[in-house]
Amino acid sequence: MGGLVRGGQLARLLGEWHALPARRRSPDYLALAGAVRGLLTDGRLALGVRLPAERELAESLGISRTTVSAAYRELRDSGHLSSRRGSGSWTTLPEGLRVGASGLWGPYDEPGVIDLSCAAPPAPPELVDAARDAVEDLPAYLGKVGYWPCGLDVLREVVAERYTRRGLPTRPEQILITNGTQHALDLVIRLTVHPGAPVLTESPTYPGALAALSGARARIATHGLGHHGWDGELLLDTLRQTRPRLAYLVPEFQNPTGHLMPLKLREQLPAVAHSAGVDLVVDESFVDMHLFGAEADAAGDAAMPPPVAAFDRHSRVLTIGGLSKPYWGGMRIGWIRAAAPIVQRLAAVRVGVDMASPVLDQLVAVRLLAYGPSVVDARRPGLISRRDTLVRALADRLPEWRVSVPQGGLTLWAELDAPVSSALARAAEAHGVRLAPGPRFGVDGTLERFLRLPFTLPEADLVDAVERIAAARFDLDRAPDRSLYAGDQALIA
Repeated sequence: MGGLVRGGQLARLLGEWHALPARRRSPDYLALAGAVRGLLTDGRLALGVRLPAERELAESLGISRTTVSAAYRELRDSGHLSSRRGSGSWTTLPEGLRVGASGLWGPYDEPGVIDLSCAAPPAPPELVDAARDAVEDLPAYLGKVGYWPCGLDVLREVVAERYTRRGLPTRPEQILITNGTQHALDLVIRLTVHPGAPVLTESPTYPGALAALSGARARIATHGLGHHGWDGELLLDTLRQTRPRLAYLVPEFQNPTGHLMPLKLREQLPAVAHSAGVDLVVDESFVDMHLFGAEADAAGDAAMPPPVAAFDRHSRVLTIGGLSKPYWGGMRIGWIRAAAPIVQRLAAVRVGVDMASPVLDQLVAVRLLAYGPSVVDARRPGLISRRDTLVRALADRLPEWRVSVPQGGLTLWAELDAPVSSALARAAEAHGVRLAPGPRFGVDGTLERFLRLPFTLPEADLVDAVERIAAARFDLDRAPDRSLYAGDQALIA
């Protein structure tokens, strides 16, 4: 899909590139080339992007053009840059490092194994009562055909009211009920994306989205997230320049980083998307999962910025959400909020896929949502405690790792001390821990320096898991023949 990163933007991404410990003794051109390679392998600089001209980058960095020219030559030699006379230089990866997008691993129930590959909480106790009440509601629907492609009116009303309370006036006819958020995303992709269509995602991002887009044979480009989230200027420029058919974004406690998109970028996105002809798919799976702390609990919802769709004036935003993350993964009920005509088109697509969502499940969802925010509020102190326990354990046993404490969501996104994520996941299996390595959340072999760690398990299990991961990391350094690294090729080939 391409696109251009400007000299000032690349300089901002590079930061203090010449001051990094591993590069202080290197010539400037090698240090600069190494820093650009780091941005590529960490997913912060997308593949297929045209880098600034040598003179422009030299001026932005305050170095000589000779240094930039030598750095570009080094990147070409290592397979990270492809240049054509008169066309510029484009980012790439060496042959053999590219991987296909893959979906989520399923849960793992083997005794003695701690499963950190899946970020999902157990069901709340209120679910049992909600299910019993829903059974009592069911007879009112048994005399009808049983197919409601857009969903039961009562559930559409409840979901619409949730958006209205968040400052986004919504009518029931703007809601389509689905079998979870993955199903919601699949329907949107079926409606909007044809084979070969360009799409934009964040990097890292939700593996299920990458799998769905790959299944639709879309051309996936990425916007790399930094330590503080989105580079707003670069993201908006990418939309204007590349004009993808669709952009998939997770603005609320982004999966897997936990970042919360700032208000200013939310305000700008819909207008820029409209001018570029881009549909925005906004995944709000974690919108209820803020972890601001006890002192902010009462004002937690007020502290959240408005939905991206609140700034949409041209029906460019399709918002998806569901019950699996805040409530339980077994509640396969989700929804799409969009303009009413788009909902009707989605329903027409849906009839050729699965007809409608189960009536009883929808009635359970109505009963569960009737509890209001109390169900999620009751979980919040425990999640905060488990998050903080995991952070402390990592600081104690793996102090070389860099971990930012997220304000919400269910996971930590840990930056490792070396690009060994896939190898570490393989080594951890021998210690009874199942991990989701960084490349599962990106494309083309990137993100080997990162690891997603959920904090949904009991605190004792989290501490035990970190002990086992630390032992596995030690094993990697001790492997004389680097067999653990070599074995990982099965994951990235």
